[in-house]
Amino acid sequence: MNEQISAASLYDRVARVIPKAEWMGFQDDVEAILELKRKRNAVILAHNYQTPEIFHGVADIVGDSLALARKAMEVEADVIVLAGVHFMAETAKLLNPGKTVLIPDMAAGCSLADSITPEDIALLRKAYPGVPVVTYVNTSAAVKAASDICCTSGNARQVVESLGVPRVLMLPDEYLAKNVAMETNVELIAWRGHCEVHELFTADDIRELRESHPGVIVLAHPECPPEVVEAADFSGSTAVMSDYVGRERPARVVLLTECSMSDNVAVHHPDVEFIRPCNLCPHMKRITLGNIRTALEENRHEVTVDQAIAAAARRAVERMLEV
Repeated sequence: MNEQISAASLYDRVARVIPKAEWMGFQDDVEAILELKRKRNAVILAHNYQTPEIFHGVADIVGDSLALARKAMEVEADVIVLAGVHFMAETAKLLNPGKTVLIPDMAAGCSLADSITPEDIALLRKAYPGVPVVTYVNTSAAVKAASDICCTSGNARQVVESLGVPRVLMLPDEYLAKNVAMETNVELIAWRGHCEVHELFTADDIRELRESHPGVIVLAHPECPPEVVEAADFSGSTAVMSDYVGRERPARVVLLTECSMSDNVAVHHPDVEFIRPCNLCPHMKRITLGNIRTALEENRHEVTVDQAIAAAARRAVERMLEV
């Protein structure tokens, strides 16, 4: 996987979104990371919200949370570096308990993961006895362990309907639950967690985009408020949005999600104009080439999960992957 390749040759991939002068500043770290990956038999998993120099420059496996979860199970390397946020690194560790999993910055968290605890789930189970708990992967391992099954934004409806029950607790993203509820006959009981990136988009933003950019196609992430999803032309996970652009080739498009997503998709579609009124995720942006390099040089920061928690959390993730 870590074939001989140089930072200079990688630039062709990102030339449309990274100025040459900026890339020159990245080259030393890129060269060092490529060599460290070979030396340590390491791979880098990068979420779609990582910046292009990471996503297209040093990552071996890229995608949304569902893709990373699936592909993490196929990794043969000794070391996994998760270029994303902490819950993603925990998920990689759950699925690869015998491997070293590193996250370059321990402070790379998530507002959704912070919005719910295992104690909250225990109280919900008392309030709704017998109702299964579907938990978004944007949660801690401890919360996953307290759940029946996990889901992502890309497979939420399928997971909910796979349970064959009329009522489900869907946690913790309120907007994702409400958006999925519009697509299924299953009654969804939601928690009030929100993504600090997607909750900022409004229906007025879409109206203004259509006025200032006639003909623009608006794609919205299902973590956006329902009125935003309703006003958009299409809604889907980051992977589904990327597939839409590749399939439909809109002349002009806007992705209502984290900023770097547009840059990463634009690399593959030079014929598409990307409008970028996006919002930054401060947690994703904690991951840099510099701290990826340090993670590999110093084995920083290793992610561990308590064995008792890991067993139950792994079951919830594996049940999702079986759907």
